[in-house]
Amino acid sequence: MTAGPVGANLRNDETIFDEDADMARAILTLVFALVALGSPGSAGAQGRNLPDFTELAERQGPAVVNISTAQSARRNFPQFPNIDEDDPMFEFFRRFIPRQPGPGTGPREFQSRSLGSGFIISSDGYILTNAHVVDNAAEITVRLTDKREYKARAIGADKRTDIALLKIEADGLPAVRLGDPNKLKVGEWVAAIGSPFGFESSVTSGIVSAKGRSLPQENFVPFIQTDAAINPGNSGGPLFNMQGEVVGINSQIYSRTGGFMGLSFAIPIDVAMEVQEQLRQHGRVSRGRIGVVIQEVSKELAESFGLPKPSGALVNAVEKGGPADKAGVEVGDIILKFDGKPVRSSSDLPRLVGNTKPGNRSSMEIWRKGASREIGVTLGEMVEDRVASGPRGDRPTEKTANRLGFTVSNLTAEQKRDIKIDHGVLVEDVRSNARAAVRPGDVITALTSKGQTTEVRTAAQFSRLISQMDRNATLTLHVRRGEGNLFVTVKGETGNG
Repeated sequence: MTAGPVGANLRNDETIFDEDADMARAILTLVFALVALGSPGSAGAQGRNLPDFTELAERQGPAVVNISTAQSARRNFPQFPNIDEDDPMFEFFRRFIPRQPGPGTGPREFQSRSLGSGFIISSDGYILTNAHVVDNAAEITVRLTDKREYKARAIGADKRTDIALLKIEADGLPAVRLGDPNKLKVGEWVAAIGSPFGFESSVTSGIVSAKGRSLPQENFVPFIQTDAAINPGNSGGPLFNMQGEVVGINSQIYSRTGGFMGLSFAIPIDVAMEVQEQLRQHGRVSRGRIGVVIQEVSKELAESFGLPKPSGALVNAVEKGGPADKAGVEVGDIILKFDGKPVRSSSDLPRLVGNTKPGNRSSMEIWRKGASREIGVTLGEMVEDRVASGPRGDRPTEKTANRLGFTVSNLTAEQKRDIKIDHGVLVEDVRSNARAAVRPGDVITALTSKGQTTEVRTAAQFSRLISQMDRNATLTLHVRRGEGNLFVTVKGETGNG
């Protein structure tokens, strides 16, 4: 019900205000005024509750630039074949395959162009953008809001964080102010400026949806998630807080259509500035490494290893002769802290280690056999990522079934040599709900229950260990799958009877 009809109805009912009509009118006037001021649709309420981005856009907009790139490539193009005009295919080739000069087919050079955004971080012409915006660029052009254009050179790019540093030859340029992304709060208003689909200096806004997001294959960036509208062309542009400070670089979107769907991700500006500092000094980024393959600690894994709660990074492989191996790290250790900083999930560890200078001596708190301990490790330098791979295995020879619901066999000497291990049993068949965790072709190398780990060497020993354990216990199996390693959990009672 709206204020107008209510007021009109009350004012027409003279019996209500028989003696105090003037006072009633005054009260109604006050009520209407309060309703109008408090109404969500009123101009007064909107002015108080919604942010105003006009000053931010006016002051910070000139520091945001449009970046266009040209990439050269060579591609083979077919020539119009030498066929008779009465051939049924002649008309097809005439219409759809252009005639090319010269004999035969051959490579032709062509150029593709792409657009992105960036922003000026210093008045002498240093610009930050995404690495994917300038990837393989033969030519980079930077266009300012006042229509000035400059040819830019790439100082360096880091694909792991998707950060690139550019330089144009100019002075007295407008530069952004940098903020602290650690002070951002979920629900806080933010604004993005960029060139979506080539529409320069477009301003969009939203809120911080989440912080510290980990994305697949992106282990070195704790992304800021927002619902600010980000589209192709926004990449590399700044994300501002309400104080007009840059808190992130718009980098990725989650989309099933290729356009904005309410999930946008920005690289925190402190991460970007650490990267650009190394790019400016060395042209590349140097990261620490310890030489382990890790996985997330689930509730079942935590229970199996006797850990009070699911946290940390579970080590499922240690590089032989690597920094962690030399420090005494073992398969089955759970890394809880690195240099005093908590490792709440496995995705935290690559960032903490990667942000540490190679050669540094660091401390790690690990969980082993039901207790925590501290060890020191000297970091190496990262060269290439290692990830656990998918399943692949040889067929077994002898079969031994067990109440877990799958059949295992002893490894032959040739199989051990091929997969470079000296013990384990091969999973031949899985006939229970353990199939979700254990797969045919896996090699089981160890079994953990209630914090105690035992190496698995024969099929008979494995079945004996299973038979001795509580039927309702959660068991953790260390599995070799293809060329990678991982831990999987199964319930002691999973078979079909």
